[in-house]
Amino acid sequence: QVQLVESGGGLVQAGGSLRLSCAASGRTFSSYAVGWFRQAPGKERDFAAAISNTWSGGLTYYPDSVKGRFTISRDNAKNTVYLQMNSLKPEDTAVYYCAAGVRGNRYAAGSYDWWGQGTQVTVSS
Repeated sequence: QVQLVESGGGLVQAGGSLRLSCAASGRTFSSYAVGWFRQAPGKERDFAAAISNTWSGGLTYYPDSVKGRFTISRDNAKNTVYLQMNSLKPEDTAVYYCAAGVRGNRYAAGSYDWWGQGTQVTVSS
């Protein structure tokens, strides 16, 4: 069992930056791939970024919508995964969730076993 807690959300103007954190419990956190998803009101939960486990080299994955603006990273010593978000746009407004324990398709929310409670990101124009 892994417990995840997100933080770092807030209100920012378009073009600004935020860094989200996902703090995890558990001594084997480095063995888990971690994903970030986001959900805007009335919309599905969409893939935002993922990072593979340490043994797989910490490879990173992004959808085209955030590529070049978002960067996912992990600090296993702190049991934390980060999502650095730059050049934010109003369409990035959503609740952001981190997830771990992927089985299969890393781009699909249904593939993850454990989820945090989410953190709100609001980008004003």
